[in-house]
Amino acid sequence: MMLLIDAGNTRIKWAVPSDQPQREGRWRQQGAVARGELQSLAQAWAALDRPQRICVSNVAGPALRESLQQLLQQVFGSGPVIEWFASTLERAGLRNGYRDPARLGCDRFAAAIGARALYPDEELLVATCGTATTIDVVSAQGVFEGGMILPGFGTMATSLALNTAQLPQIDEVTPLAGIFADNTVEAIVSGCIAAQVGAIEHALAARQRAHPHTARRCLLAGGAGLVLAPYLVLGETPLEKVDNLVLIGLHTAMNHAG
Repeated sequence: MMLLIDAGNTRIKWAVPSDQPQREGRWRQQGAVARGELQSLAQAWAALDRPQRICVSNVAGPALRESLQQLLQQVFGSGPVIEWFASTLERAGLRNGYRDPARLGCDRFAAAIGARALYPDEELLVATCGTATTIDVVSAQGVFEGGMILPGFGTMATSLALNTAQLPQIDEVTPLAGIFADNTVEAIVSGCIAAQVGAIEHALAARQRAHPHTARRCLLAGGAGLVLAPYLVLGETPLEKVDNLVLIGLHTAMNHAG
């Protein structure tokens, strides 16, 4: 049995893959907690069979890594082998085209591996919408070609609330009647949505201009993906909404590791 952990800046997600070989994204058990609720994982993990291997993608810094390390030892002891997933030049059939491969965020590398596992031999635009929004290109030949990073939907909205005197914090997003809102809350939501979908559509258009004869698919992942999906206009490019893409990538990488 293996345990997969995606430790992000806002949430910690985990999953135990199913026993079916090579079925990435099929989980026997899974869960998620806010980053500040780390100790609640102890109870959930204590109910699991002891994993033989644990793979962790952590982008939330060394303090969280230390806390996770202690928690895993507390629950499972020193038996399981823990891999702290990191970006390398090549893994699981994906070549890392970053200028310095080790400096690519391990979550972006894992998401790209997961995307290619789901849609092999296709060019993919992978948009992961969390605390930050990342928009990356995976070529049909299996190369991570690079991408862009911008503040995520919630980060944009929070930044307005923190840095302006009279703009409110947005706690809930409801469908918009139109892009030009007649109240401040919806105007903020509309602006943040426009920035997010505009970046994704801009990235797709740039790729289409550079490679006009290549078919591609857009994958949308992350907590804000469901908010953004109805507003994306991608023409003939298929849009796929994918849950837990980083965990799928970790599972793929672990399967290839043997």
